[in-house]
Order: sequence, then C-alpha cells, then structure tokens
Amino acid sequence: WRVQKAIVDEASEPSVPGSFAQVDPKAINKVKKKARKILQEMVANVSPALIRLTGWVLLKLFNSFFWNIQIHRGQIEMVKAATEMNLPLIFLPVHKSHIDYLLLTFILFCHNIKAPYIAAGNNLNIPIFSTLIRKLGGFFIRRKLDQSPDGQKDFLYRALLYVHIEELLRQQQFLEIFLEGTRSRSGKTSGPRAGLLSVVVDALFSNATPDVLIIPVGISYDRIIEGHYNSEQLGKPKKNESLWGIARGVFRMLRKNYGCVRVDFAQPFSLKEYVNSQSQKPVPAPLSLEQALLPAILPSRPNDTVDEGTEASLPNSRDITSEPYRRELIANLAEHILFTANKSCAVMSTHIVACLLLYRHRQGTDLSRLVEDFFSMKEEVLARDFDLGFSGNSDDVVMHAIHLLGNCVNITNTSRNNEFFITPSTTIPAVFELNFYSNGILHVFIKEAVIACSLRAVQSKRFRNGTNGASPSLISQEHLVRKAASLCYLLSNEFTVSLPCQLIYQVCHEAVEKLIQYGILLVAENNEYCEEKRVQVSQSQEHQQYITFLQRLLGPLLEAYSSAVIFVHNFSGPVSESEYLQKLHRHLISRTEKNVAVYAESATYSHVKNAVKVFKEIGVFSQTNQKRDTILELSTTFLPQRNRQKLLEFIMSFMVL
Repeated sequence: WRVQKAIVDEASEPSVPGSFAQVDPKAINKVKKKARKILQEMVANVSPALIRLTGWVLLKLFNSFFWNIQIHRGQIEMVKAATEMNLPLIFLPVHKSHIDYLLLTFILFCHNIKAPYIAAGNNLNIPIFSTLIRKLGGFFIRRKLDQSPDGQKDFLYRALLYVHIEELLRQQQFLEIFLEGTRSRSGKTSGPRAGLLSVVVDALFSNATPDVLIIPVGISYDRIIEGHYNSEQLGKPKKNESLWGIARGVFRMLRKNYGCVRVDFAQPFSLKEYVNSQSQKPVPAPLSLEQALLPAILPSRPNDTVDEGTEASLPNSRDITSEPYRRELIANLAEHILFTANKSCAVMSTHIVACLLLYRHRQGTDLSRLVEDFFSMKEEVLARDFDLGFSGNSDDVVMHAIHLLGNCVNITNTSRNNEFFITPSTTIPAVFELNFYSNGILHVFIKEAVIACSLRAVQSKRFRNGTNGASPSLISQEHLVRKAASLCYLLSNEFTVSLPCQLIYQVCHEAVEKLIQYGILLVAENNEYCEEKRVQVSQSQEHQQYITFLQRLLGPLLEAYSSAVIFVHNFSGPVSESEYLQKLHRHLISRTEKNVAVYAESATYSHVKNAVKVFKEIGVFSQTNQKRDTILELSTTFLPQRNRQKLLEFIMSFMVL
C-alpha cells in the first residue's frame, strides 16, 4: 500500500496527488519502471557459497596485513545467545574504514553466525565490485534518504526503502547499519545520521516484527588501511570510489602490515523496551545550543532559556504518533547507540603514542621516558574502565606503534647512553595524521579535559574580577561545573560526554568529583562566611602536569574555534556556506603554514565544518536555503562587533596558550 500510494502520488498531477482517476497509465508505468530500477540497486542477492568462499579468502588476506583481529570470547557468546531469541539483530558499528564492511561479516562467519545485510552508501555501487558486495549481503542506499539527485523530496525512494527493510525484519534477517553515514575523517566518532534507523523504528511500530535487538559495535585499528584522510582534511575534494582505486588499495594493503584490530560488541538491548522506557520517562525539553550557550556568552541578554531537564510541554509528547516526539526519540536512540559504541572502542597502542607525542612530548623525548609515560597512560585508561587493544611488554608495544606511525615520527640516536630520541614530525600532513590516531583515546579523557579547561576559564575570570580577599587558587565547584557544561555545549559537535538521558550538568559534576577522588582537585575547608564547596588544584608536580596535558588535549579544538570567531570579525555577507567554509579553511591553513598556530592540527577541515555548524546553531549566522546550498549572513544578535568579541573572549577563556 505504501509503495502503491507513492507511485500514484509521483505519477499524479501536482494538483491531484493520490487520485487514481486522474493518473495517466503511461505515467504510472514510467514510475513503476523507476521503482524497479531503485529496488534492483537496493536489494541484495546473498550467496551463501560466496560468503563461505569470501570468508576463506578474507582469512588469508587479513592474516597477511593484520597482526591479529581481537574479539572477546564472552561477547561472541553474548551475540550467539541473542541470535537464539529468533529476533532480527541490528549491528551498529562505528565507522573508521572501508574494511568495517567486511570485518563484521568475517567475524560472524567465523563463529557460525548468520551474515547481516549491510547498508552501504551508493558511492560504492561501482561495476563488478557492487555485484560482489550484493552477494555478500550489501545493499546500496542514498546518503540522503529522502532526497532525489535534484534535491527534491523523494517519497517513492523512502517508501521502497521502508518496504525493503520491513521485509528483511519480517524474515528475521540481521542488518548492519553505519549510523555515522560515512567514515570518520577525524578519528573521533561523528554525529549520527538516523535516517535508516528511523525506518527500523517505524517498521517495529508497524508490527513487521515483535521486537528488534540493537547491538552497538566498537571497532579500533592500530592503523586504518586508508592510512589517513589528510587529503580531505587539507580541503581537497573526496575522490570518488572506482574499481581501479579499490584494486590499487588491495595491492597496497598486501605490501604493508596494519597492526592489530579490535572489535567489541556491546550488550544487546531490546528496541521495544527502549522505546517503552522512554515513553514512561519525563520527556526533557531539548535545549537548543542557542538557549544553552547564549546566556553564558552574552550574559547581559534576557535569559529566556528553559532549564536543562525540565519537561517538555508538547501535546501527546510521549505518543509515537506525535511527530516531534518520534523525531526526538529516534535522535536520542541514535545518540545512545553511538555513545555506547564509542565507549566500547578499545584504545590501541598507536592512539597512546600519538597522543603522548602531540600533547605531552611535542618537542620530543627519550624513548625510555616515552615508554614510562606509555605505561602510565595505559594504567590510566584501565583505571577509567576502558579497554586496551594490545598486550605485552611496553618497550615492544611502543616500538610497534612507532613503526606503524611511520613518517609521522622521527627517531634519532643521541650520544648520551646511546638513547633514542623520539620526536613527532612537524609537517602539516604528519601532525594531521598523528591527531587522527590521538583522537582514538580522546573519549577516555574528554570529561576530565573539559574540567581542566574550565578550571582555566573560572580562574581567569576571578583574576579579571578580583577575588574579594579569597585565595585566588580556590574556586567554586558550582561555578566550575556550570562553566564545564557550557564548554560541553560549545564542543557538542566534536564529542559527546553523556547519554541523551543524562544531564550534562550532572555528568560534569561527577567528573569534578572524580578528580577530587583522584586527588587532583582538593576540597577547601569551608569557613563561617562561605558555605559553598570550593576546590583547588593539587600543587603536586605530577597533578599539575596532568592538568596541563588535559588542557592541551582540547587545545586544537579551542584554537580552531577561536580562530574561526576572529575570521567572523571580517565577515562580509551574504555568502554561500560552501564558499565560506573554503575561505575559513584557507585562513586556518595559512595560520599553520606561517607558524602562527600553536597547534597545526587546529586547521583540519573537520574543525572548520564543526565550528561553522556551531556558529549557525548558536545564532551567529542566520541561514537561508537556496537550491542545494545555504546562504549565510550575520544574525542581528552578532551584528554588533562587541557581541562577536564576547564570543571570542568566551572561547579564549578556556585556552591555555
């Protein structure tokens, strides 16, 4: 019925959609041909024999270019138990590399678990290769599900996709969906694109299946087979996939070793139970970034925001038939899955070494010191309840990571004690690449890094305003937590610190308590004149160095955003968003080339896109959609130079230069 209606609507005159009497049979046949063509592209033609053959081939290939693929035995048993519930399983991995597509199929095949149908972008729909992908369970979908090539809404495509997914779920097939939509170019988990997930949710509510089991999946690589995404981070257009490109990639892979791969399956959960639990909870009013941040940036403006966590006053807000609630539910579900998948990602040796070289030993260090710090950071990761994708002697593991990082690391032999001296390469591509791998550990320390930068912001404000006789090192825990929450909002396109059901304020409060527990923050004794809880940073050299390290972790982001605000000072609009992104990126690259930038990695294209996105969301820019582009203009709020200056001061207050 859904497809039939979409066909009739597309074939109808615009004035009478859905009216069978007015439809030309030729138009109907034309649309049906179009529908058949779409389905041919969409539907996989799974070949069990080819899957078995491919499993054998992949075993040989993976053995040649990976040291090992690590899977937790208990997690596999957990997935097997889930398969026995006779429900469709949806695997939702993070997306780091093209190998992700084959990796899950290979692992499940090796453990006698049915191969999933894989939703792949239609950019991979290329001759010969696409036939192979389809026979392995892949089906091709558009990047923008509702949009036709001319930018118009394509209801026919959506209807066909819905029916296809519904039928797969009805048959209790397994699906593999990449929520990020594309491979992460930054090494961090990207924001969710929940289009296909929304189809799964809708299919559940149409009773295509009694339930669906959701399995977030974390994937970590010592080194991705692509090596890096420097070309795109330097602003060059993405190259279209081609058969020749794939062949070259395979040949290149066979000549190199990419270290270890770790795959982690999170606890499966019932989609039906999730939806039911959400409908029974108070629905928090989603704060827009403008509501959350503007009072902190422009405190003189009237504060008309909704407090975080207040209930939304939407009619029928807990009813799935309510479109606002449905959208919020699916968005929260997508964020929940990605947060869980990201938390499941193991930390690899290359992540730690790259992070240490960029943010603790940027000027270089002796190999022995690097090994010591590697061991310490490894213990810090484990203490924070994250897992490692390596084992063995730290000396050997560090050398393994240095080898895999290749030209990004320089090794020289010093005369004293015949010790090796390790320095990160300072070329822009090398720093970008190190930053990509360093971001693999960012999620472990992100909350503490936010608190560390917020300490700087609160302290700088106290020095500016005077301390009224109080010790300048003592700061209000309440002020610190609120400042940290505002930084989380500012950088919300870069990382996520909490599940959607958690309040950011509460998460920041818990992060401060953790630092107190570690002894990094000390609680001051209250006196009779002050009842609020006040904290100060431990004067221990180790703790001071740790705070500095945490502040450096967010240094590139804050430098990118502050530089973007400075660039806005000279904004002359209106201008198309694509053109503005290019100009801003050239500006950041120029700063780096002239050695003005403190952090060369602040100039990655990912930072540029995210900064402009935040500026749109907090109301720096007003936007108008024209055809397939967006036109940006300065909003009335930020038209006055003083307000742009306040935004710059707000961001720079967190920075340690």
